[in-house]
Amino acid sequence: MPAARHPHLIERLPQVRGRLAAEAPIGPFTWFRVGGPAEVLFRPADEVDLASFLAALDPAVPVTVIGAGSNLIVRDRGVPGVVVRLARGFGAIAVEPDGVIAGAAALDVTVAETAAEAGLDGLAFLSGIPGSVGGAVAMNAGAYGNEVKDVLDWAEIVTRDGQRVRLDAVALAFAYRSARLPPGAIVTRARLRARPGDRATIAAEMARIRSAREATQPTRARTGGSTFKNPEDAKAWELIDAAGCRGLARGRAQVSEKHCNFLLNLGGATAADIEGLGEEVRRRVHAATGVTLEWEIRRIGIPAGGLTGVAP
Repeated sequence: MPAARHPHLIERLPQVRGRLAAEAPIGPFTWFRVGGPAEVLFRPADEVDLASFLAALDPAVPVTVIGAGSNLIVRDRGVPGVVVRLARGFGAIAVEPDGVIAGAAALDVTVAETAAEAGLDGLAFLSGIPGSVGGAVAMNAGAYGNEVKDVLDWAEIVTRDGQRVRLDAVALAFAYRSARLPPGAIVTRARLRARPGDRATIAAEMARIRSAREATQPTRARTGGSTFKNPEDAKAWELIDAAGCRGLARGRAQVSEKHCNFLLNLGGATAADIEGLGEEVRRRVHAATGVTLEWEIRRIGIPAGGLTGVAP
């Protein structure tokens, strides 16, 4: 008797207007360019499509959202359940007299450039943050003395059960590299405050930020941005350097010589190489200083065999 056929998850999902793909590669979307597939990848057409899908989806099916993939490791055995990637339908940017409304898929640098072209000041710092607006809101991203919490009026989300909700900055309870979102919520749009300013002055500030990034960070490498959060009253890169980890390697992954809070894929690294290297850095920093570094990079999915001691 032939073995019973087990239907793939994609066959049990609600109908959508966007796109569903089974066993879809998602590692190539990330800046590290590593990792296994999504069991199902969902690219919703718009916010209504996303909300309808989540409302009809079996609550037992795990849902993971990814954005621009700049601050993300997809583990080698892939991500079970549904991976949501916001793209078309979520990238619009609308300019208002005192701010911008940006879709979650809009790149931070594009928002900064759009505001600058409109003569709106206060958002230039976004040009120094790799990634998209949704991720920036979810982690209260910051750079060069400013954070998203300093400029956010509201964010719109879709909850895990398909409700569409608008939250103000108070409700999001921003803290260092975090926001209090409902479990499973997906940011779809946000309004960021700005003020009228001089275009030339704003352009000069963005040029300064760009030069500072290129001088101090491995901007042209396969990296995931800042790897670890700064502990209170300390800088992660200084602790890493003091623990002797600058240039440390595992497989084809390496701690950047230029900025040692960045991990690099030198070409051919696996997700296990990169995450394992990060864990070794954490171990060495703790042994040398007593400080336990906390990951800033998100890590999703199932690790390859042999990776142990991985922090959540």
